[in-house]
Amino acid sequence: MLIYKIFRAPEWQQLQDQGETLGAPVDLADGYIHFSTAEQLRATAEKHFAGVPDLVLCALDSDRLADALKWEPSRGGALFPHLYRKLALAEIAWARPLPLGETGHDFPEGL
Repeated sequence: MLIYKIFRAPEWQQLQDQGETLGAPVDLADGYIHFSTAEQLRATAEKHFAGVPDLVLCALDSDRLADALKWEPSRGGALFPHLYRKLALAEIAWARPLPLGETGHDFPEGL
């Protein structure tokens, strides 16, 4: 199953430069890297990234993250994937720009 992470441009650049990350400031504060499922992704973007330009959307195969990935209740009791270790750039299946449109972010087709 694919899960998704939204990065701000500087966070994405840092991941590319260093090859791994412990995530964004919110991830560091919480002690894990936040991800969303396809069904949760738009609400995550609206809640945490409204009006933010120059985002990058990354997809990862949840199976590759193995036991370090935990599904835990969050917004409204829904289970969200949380990674309890560094994320390696090599684990990202694909990355695409997530441009800001007139009514919010323009997601790739199918999301």
